Amino acid sequence: MEGRRIRRWRSHNNQTHILPVRLNHPLSNSISCWYCDFKSSILNQPLFRFGRTYSRYLKAWFSMGVGFSLAVLSAVTVILLYEIGQILCLYYGNSQMSNVMSEYLFGFSSTISGLTISVADVGYLCISSIISVSVHELGHALAAASEGIQMEYIAVFLAVLFPGALVAFNHELLQALSKVSALRIYCAGVWHNAVLCAVCAWILFLQPSILYPFYIHAEGPMVLDVSPASPLSGYLSPGDVIISLDDIRINNVREWSQSIVVLTEHSYENSQNHSLEKSMKRSIGKGYCIPYSLVEEGKRVSLEGKEASCPDELSAFITIPCLDQAMPHDDNLEVNHQRDGGELRCFNAKDVLKLEKCGDGWGGLHSNRSSCLCSKEGTCFHPLLSTGEAWVEITYSSPSPLQCSQLGRMRVVDDDNSREKPCVKTFVFVGDAISLKHSVLLTSYQPRWSAKFGARLPYVLEKFLMFTFHVSLTLALLNSLPVYFLDGEAISEVIINYFRFLSSRRRRTVLQYFLFGGTVTSILVFVRVFLVLL
Repeated sequence: MEGRRIRRWRSHNNQTHILPVRLNHPLSNSISCWYCDFKSSILNQPLFRFGRTYSRYLKAWFSMGVGFSLAVLSAVTVILLYEIGQILCLYYGNSQMSNVMSEYLFGFSSTISGLTISVADVGYLCISSIISVSVHELGHALAAASEGIQMEYIAVFLAVLFPGALVAFNHELLQALSKVSALRIYCAGVWHNAVLCAVCAWILFLQPSILYPFYIHAEGPMVLDVSPASPLSGYLSPGDVIISLDDIRINNVREWSQSIVVLTEHSYENSQNHSLEKSMKRSIGKGYCIPYSLVEEGKRVSLEGKEASCPDELSAFITIPCLDQAMPHDDNLEVNHQRDGGELRCFNAKDVLKLEKCGDGWGGLHSNRSSCLCSKEGTCFHPLLSTGEAWVEITYSSPSPLQCSQLGRMRVVDDDNSREKPCVKTFVFVGDAISLKHSVLLTSYQPRWSAKFGARLPYVLEKFLMFTFHVSLTLALLNSLPVYFLDGEAISEVIINYFRFLSSRRRRTVLQYFLFGGTVTSILVFVRVFLVLL
């Protein structure tokens, strides 16, 4: 967390000095049982010279930051009032604002429980935090230099367990500045963090064009890593490219995640009708046109209570009742009763995957096609699943001909976008669909040349930019809050001192009430946001 400016502008005569005015050495540190820091004045002269040389342009630059920071301060104050109204039950709404804050401010989605963070994510977080804090402090230092004030030192500290950084200025010099000049200095950190967010977003937008000479983008997510504990570890390997989920073409990682969310919602809806009786009557979904000859060979399902049980390596299927299904009258196959109920059979899933699809649960089927129309030689069966399970067909391409020859069912991608016409294999995942999202590491970029070393570069760059965006955004919003010990305190103090119709004592009282209310409200709101994440 970025530290508060210790030397703040004040309108009263309180001139208590907390930090030393000068450093005898360019580097120093202080250590106590609850606080330690590292101070440096090496950059004092270079930054001051730069700020004075381009003072005119920097003042115009940071004046824009004043307008932006005041707008953000007003917006976060309104949000705090809205949230405290919900907490106090003054407004009966939903927690949509908390969901938005948790997803876009911290980069997490509230729909995912049991959040975990990897060692690599900790590394991204530390590096992005260092960059974001450095940019923030650089803004304060340059803004002060443009006003003719040289910083005393830059300090990096650890108070108890909370890290932070600050730049120290001479209190008397700050006090002598006009209110507009002081605002430029106090708002510079928030402004620079906002600009850093814009830069990260712009680079993310241009990344496909920047990497175009070396990488192909949005032509199928490529597998970077598969955990040994993943249910997909026996099927996918690094270098494989995902083509589709349930006949829905997947072009990038975002579409992969969105498709899994849809599949999870469908499996949840189906779990509401998980009993055998309801399964036989529920709406039509994913099905396969199984020939009557295979139906006759298939084993009948044995019932254990209300659950269907099949031998090993076989899966339970049930006929889908269709009014438009053309079925012959065959006493041996007992197909007449299928229109009224459903026939249960056990089939080998590998054999079923080769057959034509039916039903309206497939993304690739045309809307003008009959819901479960099959030829006169077959009938439509769909898999019978347990509660919360999803049946997902995953189609992927293998990069090497050697792996191609080892695949069970092969076909050649007859596609204009296919560069090498790789072989393709399809397998079925049966289980919790949401586990697919976290069990494999994907990237939307494919190297134009076979280079394992550079395969992760787009993913690392994208991850770093996203972490930097979220950390910088968090710093900007936190320092815009009207709370103690952050930039929002100094900004609020300068703004309240504009109200000259109030006495100095009244202004101080208003400031204290404003900061106390903002601090308490902010703590309650952040507690609520983290509870949403759990």
